[in-house]
Amino acid sequence: LSEAADGAGAGNRTVFGIIIGTGMGAGIVVDGKVIGGRHSIAGEWGHTPLPWVRMEEFPLPKCFCGNEGCLERYLCGPELAKDWKGVGHHNTAGIEEAAAAGDIAAIGALDRYMDRFSRACALTINFLDPDIIVLGGGVSNLDSIYERVPPLLARHVITPTCTTPIVRNKHGDSSGVRGAAWLWDVAE
Repeated sequence: LSEAADGAGAGNRTVFGIIIGTGMGAGIVVDGKVIGGRHSIAGEWGHTPLPWVRMEEFPLPKCFCGNEGCLERYLCGPELAKDWKGVGHHNTAGIEEAAAAGDIAAIGALDRYMDRFSRACALTINFLDPDIIVLGGGVSNLDSIYERVPPLLARHVITPTCTTPIVRNKHGDSSGVRGAAWLWDVAE
């Protein structure tokens, strides 16, 4: 809500905000109102299955929610770190630098990440068609997301041209608490 009200998504009618850190989550704001849905699960993006699964992605990883193949099991920070450095690693710091220096494992992990993230965003664009996608959380600090993902969207978005911007949040780590404050204002 913070980013939709006066942050990176301000001035857009439909804002889809994604938090990518230790876990994942998302939120939908339309005309300044948070969309919760009938069961208050609208935007539960982390537990949406990875779309357009490839053969090499089987078997699908089991998620703590009980389902298999959830986005969180591919796209949160610890999963990217595990893909890069193996089980037991949780930190993605330095992955872009390692890839730029020719680290094959970092290059492969980032390639897979960008492909999967673009598929997840394309699915969201196909069913919600947001005016903008705003990213937050630690993984949103990867510059390569903003360079590499937009050109990949066309493979799965059903419109001939996809111009949905994917942008970094404006308010950083304060965005969540700012959004809570905005909810207080909206409730009054």
